[in-house]
Amino acid sequence: MYKGMIDCLMKTARAEGFLGMYRGAAVNLTLVTPEKAIKLAANDFFRQLLMEDGMQRNLKMEMLAGCGAGMCQVVVTCPMEMLKIQLQDAGRLAAPHQSSTSAPSSSRSYTTGSASTHKRPSATLIAWELLRTQGLAGLYKGLGATLLRDIPFSIIYFPMFANLNNLGVHELTGKASFAHSFMSGCIAGSLAAVAVTPLDVLKTRIQTLKKGLGEDVYSGIIDCAR
Repeated sequence: MYKGMIDCLMKTARAEGFLGMYRGAAVNLTLVTPEKAIKLAANDFFRQLLMEDGMQRNLKMEMLAGCGAGMCQVVVTCPMEMLKIQLQDAGRLAAPHQSSTSAPSSSRSYTTGSASTHKRPSATLIAWELLRTQGLAGLYKGLGATLLRDIPFSIIYFPMFANLNNLGVHELTGKASFAHSFMSGCIAGSLAAVAVTPLDVLKTRIQTLKKGLGEDVYSGIIDCAR
């Protein structure tokens, strides 16, 4: 239903107002803090473990440390993404209801149950329904795809940032300037994000619970990729 990013922005703002652009913000604000804390702490831990003082430049060890950080963060990332995606996708699913007032058989619930409802979903409601119907595994649907995204991202991001930042270290202070560190983070983050975008697409489509009319249902990562 969207031709691109600008078209999606305009349709979402028109249908749901300005706050519609912030769907899933509460989930992000609640869970992004422990997610980032785990990622950064795990990366530092593995760097210290794999390298003598954590400061030596060793690309292989830095990549392994990033791999460990990516594996640890999915404990929080997977359920966070699972809830966020359902909230952000709610507007797309609600569109057919708003454009048509015909038979109620076409309606789709925001929950995982069979009851049909048009009310705005909440993270608490979605989480409760997933736990009630599927157990803890419901919140960790798409775990494999999340690992496939987060591990490569951390493997690329952390070593690239460390090495780019090291290029700007001043001999007197032993530190890089804020501007240099900022640009290093931008470059490393951008390249890592571009590299894992195909994996993020797979993860998002697998974790989307409610499908639109005619949309494919995927049995796994390979099926989704195909």
